[in-house]
Amino acid sequence: MKTKTLMIAAVLGLSLGAVADEGQWQPYQMAQLQDELTAKGIEIPGKQLADLSQYPMNAMVSLGYCSASFVSPNGLVITNHHCAYNAIQNNSTKDNNLIEKGFLAKSLSEELPAGAQERLYITEAVTDVTAQVAGALAPELSGSARYEAIEANRKALIKSCEADPNYRCSVVSFHHGLEYFQIKQLMLQDVRLVYAPSESVGNYGGDIDNFEYPRHTGDYTFIRGYVGKDGKPAPYSVDNVPYKSKHFLTVNASGVRQGDGILLAGYPGRTSRYRLADEIAFAANWQYPAQVKTYQQIIDTIDHLSAKDADLKVKYASTVKSLNNRMKKLQGLLDGFGVTDIHAIKQQQEQALLDWINADASRSAYQQSISALQQVIDAEQAYSQQTYYFDNAKRSDMLKAAMTLYRLAIESEKPDAERDMGYQQRDLSMIESRLARMEKSFDPAMDVAIWSEQVAEYLAQPDAVRVAELDAALAVSAGMSQAEVSAKLATLYPQSQLTTTEGRKYWLGKAPAEFVQSTDPFIRIAVAIYAKNKALVQQEKTLSGQLSQVRPAYMQAVIAYNNAQGKPVYPDANSTLRITYGSVEGYPAVDGVYKTPFTSVKGLIAKRQAEYPFNAPQKLVDAYNNGQTAGYFYQNLAAKPQLPWHCKLFSCPEPDVKAFNSVPVNFLTSADTTGGNSGSAVMNGKGELVGLNFDSTYESITKDWYFNPEITRAIHVDIRYVLWLMQYVDGAQNVLDEMEIVR
Repeated sequence: MKTKTLMIAAVLGLSLGAVADEGQWQPYQMAQLQDELTAKGIEIPGKQLADLSQYPMNAMVSLGYCSASFVSPNGLVITNHHCAYNAIQNNSTKDNNLIEKGFLAKSLSEELPAGAQERLYITEAVTDVTAQVAGALAPELSGSARYEAIEANRKALIKSCEADPNYRCSVVSFHHGLEYFQIKQLMLQDVRLVYAPSESVGNYGGDIDNFEYPRHTGDYTFIRGYVGKDGKPAPYSVDNVPYKSKHFLTVNASGVRQGDGILLAGYPGRTSRYRLADEIAFAANWQYPAQVKTYQQIIDTIDHLSAKDADLKVKYASTVKSLNNRMKKLQGLLDGFGVTDIHAIKQQQEQALLDWINADASRSAYQQSISALQQVIDAEQAYSQQTYYFDNAKRSDMLKAAMTLYRLAIESEKPDAERDMGYQQRDLSMIESRLARMEKSFDPAMDVAIWSEQVAEYLAQPDAVRVAELDAALAVSAGMSQAEVSAKLATLYPQSQLTTTEGRKYWLGKAPAEFVQSTDPFIRIAVAIYAKNKALVQQEKTLSGQLSQVRPAYMQAVIAYNNAQGKPVYPDANSTLRITYGSVEGYPAVDGVYKTPFTSVKGLIAKRQAEYPFNAPQKLVDAYNNGQTAGYFYQNLAAKPQLPWHCKLFSCPEPDVKAFNSVPVNFLTSADTTGGNSGSAVMNGKGELVGLNFDSTYESITKDWYFNPEITRAIHVDIRYVLWLMQYVDGAQNVLDEMEIVR
């Protein structure tokens, strides 16, 4: 019975204190968790962690898709190598491939623009705006009308918040619409590449080691934020100066030992821990297998075409890296569902919740909320199955650009407040940046190869799944082979002006009528399928509006159930700033195999091979073998094992602690992380930087649905490895000199 209770608690998102380090907590919740922090050896008070204007939280940075942190007063930021991959790729060519050889700017003037799309976001305020967003909505308001009402309220709050154009604001739902918070972030528009190790360090082990452990990856890169001479954010200019960060993390060159408590702060993307059992079944049985097939098709196509074309390899390096990461995560989820029957666990938790509801007649409304939620979920899943292949049949960067431009033209005819989010005045610069970014990441031959494969897959589906407007616009029909589809689609590219940045930007600001009259084949397709796309968007809004009623009601039941047991509840991850805590510790991977928490340079060299992805640089090997390790060579990183209880009564020999004898590379903790936490600062109890989060173990991938404290571990690059490489291998002394390093 005890096992079942613990399982229920974990799935419903309860904090189990020192037993399980589950929880992606909002900063304001840290004061409530003071006892847990103290038990972990965290010296920074919870109240200080809750204050975003204070150290260390004011040093945290979002890239919009990854996490990072300031490590000097001059806007120097550390994040993962894979998070800065776009910036590295943006400055690479087949003749000067910075991905392969790495990059180091020895002075500010040598730092390279990260790209027009890159931003740094510094969260300054998080405000509860639930009352303004949903508090006054009539209970009978539902579907798309409810969705539009919520969107109108969100847009009004965002507009007010962004009165100062240097800020980017968002209004985000927590607990699936039960609460809304406004996030105010200072936005730095000029981001530059400072220092990146070679891929043979930053991506050591490649996709083979992705989500695996032991790991030996130097997944770090330094970038910098710049502002105008007046100190305010500004677009890229050679006259800009480094941003003066209010706080920056002190770096502790002594790192951590086994058993040490740690803090981790960042921007986790999405988790599904409050989803229903039926939603797990849908993901496991249909959604994930379909996505795995699609991603594998695209990866194979990119690999095939880029194998003998260095230019294509550089252009699509970031794309294929991202797809490989998603693929392995999806496969890990499917494997994890096979090992742990999370669907059955969820069913047990739902039954436990129902039992609690049925124990008191005053809770009957909660039962109604669960039934209502199930009905909407059924409709949502049917919509996903209906639209999946149609969406994939539009998987052309050229067609996406045309659809974006045409929709922007139509939305621009409305008052700004009535436009769909993503197409307002505030979004124009990012749309323009995406159109420009294609110059470095697009090739017609690759585009048509990927697109034709997905169109052929779409044409193989039943008639009910296909869309007549798309079939007519592409002049395709059921039964056509990929070769036939490719031959037809390939003729479109030479006729289009959208293949160049100038051609794409030409259409910014044009009226819808000009699009309708255009002879550009991609614009004609975009116009032809716009009505169908709009109808599907409307259907999606209806479902979202319905979910905005029924999911919050369900979450009220979950929170009430937890509160009845005196347990705090954290929201599912939603790309907002969160804090988690944990300990440095290994885990039992499989029967008879315990994985220790640290890996070493000694182990990295033993793993070395001549070919990628285990081709560690010779200069790294030479530095280590020549004994250039002073300050970073550790004989032992293990905590002294506790003696058994009977040793207090009887004399026992001292336990044998195995010597480490190397430079540490990666380490494990029990911190609760997910996608988006890449680049998150890992801090010791004083809030000093000791590592960067970059991955999870393969056994941990299912934590997006269920946190298992026994095996859930996050993988971090040890700051000692970063500092050792900078000092002894890459000669990055100028970057080291910027940081405040202590021992």
